[in-house]
Amino acid sequence: MAEQENGGAQPQQPQQPPQVKMNIVTQFVRDMSFENILAQQGTGGEVTPDIEVSVNLDAKKRQNPDTYEVTTKLRVSSKNKGTEQQLFLLELEYAGVFHIEGVPDDQLHPFLLIECPRMMFPFLRRIVSDVTRDGGFPPLNLENIDWVQLYRNEIARRQSASGQPETPDA
Repeated sequence: MAEQENGGAQPQQPQQPPQVKMNIVTQFVRDMSFENILAQQGTGGEVTPDIEVSVNLDAKKRQNPDTYEVTTKLRVSSKNKGTEQQLFLLELEYAGVFHIEGVPDDQLHPFLLIECPRMMFPFLRRIVSDVTRDGGFPPLNLENIDWVQLYRNEIARRQSASGQPETPDA
């Protein structure tokens, strides 16, 4: 027998890091605008869309303990390649409220701006697809977004703007 039954010392197990827990409390459209400029101005002939997508993220702590709100701000602009005429403009702020436990403080900022948007993205993609289709255009199915690279680019941009290394805060 490897263990003694008389209360002998138990081998000490290495301490496990806390288990990360994330729950999506809610998701919602905070603000949305879709302008079908093509229909307003009218156009004749062939249209070849050139689509530009920009993404911004914001995260903030809420009043409840371990609760954070993450907002993805999306701007989708489409122009006709030949004439540079604006076809449509979609601006969308999509937010999620997350209950997060077990994430070390030094890893919370990237967690909020990488993992939370990754969880919300399928819903955001569906909204963009539905709105563009309902607006009279073929549904726009957004490509997957590399949230890690987006985060790294933003940190690098902030560092170069300030001229010094930055320690991100949530």
